[in-house]
Amino acid sequence: MLIAATICLGLLAVATGVGYFIYTWLKVDPIAVASDASDIDRIAAVEGWLNDQFDNCKFNGGVLIIRDGNVLLSKTCGYTDHSATHQLDDHTAFRLASVSKQFTAAGALRLAEMDLLDLDDPVAEHLDNFPFENVNIRHLLNQTSGIPDEYMTLAEEHHEPVGDVLTISKAVDLVMQHSKPDRPPGDAMEYSNTNYVLLAGVIESVSGKSFEKFMSEELFQPLGMNDTRVWNLVSDERSPNQASDFDQIDDDRTPIEPTWLDGVAGDGAVFSSLNDFVSWDRFWYGNSRVSNTLLEQAFDRPKLKDGSRSDYGFGWVVERKRQWHNGAWLGANTYLVRYPKTRSCLVVLDNSSNLRLDSIADEIEEALKPIFTDD
Repeated sequence: MLIAATICLGLLAVATGVGYFIYTWLKVDPIAVASDASDIDRIAAVEGWLNDQFDNCKFNGGVLIIRDGNVLLSKTCGYTDHSATHQLDDHTAFRLASVSKQFTAAGALRLAEMDLLDLDDPVAEHLDNFPFENVNIRHLLNQTSGIPDEYMTLAEEHHEPVGDVLTISKAVDLVMQHSKPDRPPGDAMEYSNTNYVLLAGVIESVSGKSFEKFMSEELFQPLGMNDTRVWNLVSDERSPNQASDFDQIDDDRTPIEPTWLDGVAGDGAVFSSLNDFVSWDRFWYGNSRVSNTLLEQAFDRPKLKDGSRSDYGFGWVVERKRQWHNGAWLGANTYLVRYPKTRSCLVVLDNSSNLRLDSIADEIEEALKPIFTDD
């Protein structure tokens, strides 16, 4: 008994020590800013703090801060890839991971604006042999379809027939052949990457173009977002300003390459720059591609069958004062939040597998709270 107790205590001590080490390694220092600091001083404090995080190998990325359409800070720290030979800049295109979902939603809204679909159309009206008759486009957008988030699992289970690269069309086929809904559509919000891959499939089917080409021709080019594109393993070669992902521990950087799953898009695969996010922020307040009536629906909190409201709009988590989304895939960690009342926006992008990114975003938001909220 004494030996067993001693072993247990030893294991507990080791676990506590490991936990404390991880906590310390992931921790970021708070941003030192006086409660009565001016907006200029707050921005300067954030900029200096970001330099410190980079110097301590805790940040490799970019931060954009906007208030009422004016750029208060556009800041990059670090490198475009593991070789540390090229510096990031305002035109570097970062992998957005799940922040891409709002771009996919905008693609669906553009099709609605073009009268090529209605948001309440059954998905089966636009995807041949789609077996879930009661699921409509809006259910996919609001993550209330009841279709489970399993397209990657299905691809792993059926790797041989899928082949070397999983594509949008192959993922859609896998879902239609092998997936079974967890619940009826509209019952609950369940976050599902599969919903947004299906949306990309709908966009391809309705437009008659690849998802990449449609998004470029109908949104990115007309909006002047020249650094932004959909890129995956079935795309042409990388853009020269496209960042690559890497793991970073202190000064040691190891490249992270896409896998055979990275031929899909819709749930991810958009790359964009801080410069283009200025246009993207402006897009949601009104633009020439999508009417305000449709744009506003992206921030509606959908009513579920039990009468409650979900907090997931069209690629946005919708709260009372703010709308946001984050993402993580390969080495990318991303965060975007907007405060509509003050027309403020914060973008934080990192390509170095940075597990501290949420903490970094939280610190910046807290330091700039008076700017974002007027509180």
